[in-house]
Amino acid sequence: MARIRLFIDHPLGTGQPVPLDAAQAHYLGGVMRLSPGAVIEVFNGRDGAWSARIASAGKRGGSLDVLEQTAPQRNPPDLWLVFAPIKKARTDFIVEKAAEMGAARILPVQTEFTNSERIRQDRLQAHAVEAAEQCGGTFVPAIADLAPLPRLLDGWDASRRILWADEAMAGPADTLAGLPRGPWAILIGPEGGFSDAERARLRALPFVNRISLGPRILRADTAAVAALALWQAALGDW
Repeated sequence: MARIRLFIDHPLGTGQPVPLDAAQAHYLGGVMRLSPGAVIEVFNGRDGAWSARIASAGKRGGSLDVLEQTAPQRNPPDLWLVFAPIKKARTDFIVEKAAEMGAARILPVQTEFTNSERIRQDRLQAHAVEAAEQCGGTFVPAIADLAPLPRLLDGWDASRRILWADEAMAGPADTLAGLPRGPWAILIGPEGGFSDAERARLRALPFVNRISLGPRILRADTAAVAALALWQAALGDW
């Protein structure tokens, strides 16, 4: 794997010239101290990974020349992560780890006890890009804007099952044995847990499966990582 990897939102193919914006050019030339002629790895989330030679990198932008494909496109399983945002650094952590661990889409959700009333979707998307660059991935999950939980559930496609990490079920961890493969979403609640009304609605939905993540009640960011690992090991591509 190339030491320097860069996400490029541009078609990739042998001989394809690729423009660099000012931030990308500064990163390569000013931060990483690479000169024209240096070879890096690039990906766009669709066409796999490619080697590319730096043609130019200045203050106002630059360009690359794509050389050859170095890895095929590797898409994650059809798994979404739905979570209630928490403090800024810990929300960033959830997004980064979800991108590394193979979530295909990330949906922040507003619950009755959610501490954060707004998010910077563009900043979280940038964190997902950085995570994919650093972990050798070729796919970047899309980050949805913050949506109220009732609205999300009202429009939910029942063919996508929800795995709800319910802190009220603290005890021996579930193994997910016997659950069907297919499209899934993991639901992680806020630091204060779900309200009684939210819990009643979730329990009544036929496509929701409640699970335990072990005998201790986990912080929201820890719970997200634990649930992703549990699902990937049982139903994903691990």
